[in-house]
Amino acid sequence: MEARATLRTLRVTPQKTRLVADLIRGKEVGVAESILTYTSRRSARPLLKLLRSAKANAVNNHDMFEESLFVSRVEVGDGPTLKRYLPRARGRADLLRKRTCHITIALEERRG
Repeated sequence: MEARATLRTLRVTPQKTRLVADLIRGKEVGVAESILTYTSRRSARPLLKLLRSAKANAVNNHDMFEESLFVSRVEVGDGPTLKRYLPRARGRADLLRKRTCHITIALEERRG
């Protein structure tokens, strides 16, 4: 059994968010929380909040023990891209892509 939490449309690019997600994949929840607390990337704070939400879901909704939880899956997918235009010289315009991402964290209990 797994407990999940999902964050949709985070205004950080998926590529930058995956760098932080790779740090906590497979770790114990307490270790993952301490890693995210001291990571200076912009996506670390929303990931920490999402991890705590998944932990609360596991304890309150699935009757799992907090001490035996670990991060089994962290998925970072593309969200909608906001398209904006930047004025350039001679009446031209450049396209700016403001990318977003969807994040899913799944926690499971360690057996044994």
